[in-house]
Amino acid sequence: MSVSDVQHVTSRDNPLLKDLRKLAQDPGAYRRLGRLWLEGDHLCRAALARGVRPAIAVFSESFWPAAPVELAQAAVKKIVIADALLAAVSGLESPAPMGFVLDLPDRPELLPDAPTVVLDRLQDAGNVGSILRSASAFGFSQVVALKGTAALWAPKVLRAGMGAHFGLRLIEGVDASVLDGLTVPLVATSSHHGDWLHKARLPHPCAWLMGHEGQGVSAELEARASHRIRIAQPGGEESLNVAAAAAICLHASAAAREA
Repeated sequence: MSVSDVQHVTSRDNPLLKDLRKLAQDPGAYRRLGRLWLEGDHLCRAALARGVRPAIAVFSESFWPAAPVELAQAAVKKIVIADALLAAVSGLESPAPMGFVLDLPDRPELLPDAPTVVLDRLQDAGNVGSILRSASAFGFSQVVALKGTAALWAPKVLRAGMGAHFGLRLIEGVDASVLDGLTVPLVATSSHHGDWLHKARLPHPCAWLMGHEGQGVSAELEARASHRIRIAQPGGEESLNVAAAAAICLHASAAAREA
């Protein structure tokens, strides 16, 4: 590799470095800049495994000489940044020594018959990322995030999703009217009423509705559902964390389909 292939950054005023700080620390910056920052080799490798190629590969000065070839050669444009400057970009307690800059994918069209998860005003980035991971694991290929839901491509959601983003159709920031385009039945989750999950005959494919951490699925959205489901909790807790409930429900759907 020739020296000309690599750009070295040593100034904190470098424009790319300023953009990386925004992308790493501001949940909505990706919308304004049209780019994503993937920090760490796990996320970067997950993107590569799904056929995603970065616009820019970024490495710390100390890591660059030993960077694995599959990461070092992943992008035409390679940036090497002084260790202290790259560490200052990160929102993590233990900053990673490399990352990728990706162009923000175009929002896909809604697939009417795809197994879908609908997120209704979920606030916690960790919950949202965990649900994306469960969706990918259990064969739900499309996620629709209604307005008021945490930004799907925000840094904390990306980290919690652990690469699931790159195998999903992600449609965010839309009104509930978008769901009129689905031909699959809608299944609403509830902690208080509906059929018991372990006894229910679950439709497949379907769209699971996962609601706000405190308020649950909105009345407007629940009215659209053809099925209402609750999870038995013999231990006596009032409700489950929405990410845990989603994992249980999506696994039940996958198991019912296999059966």
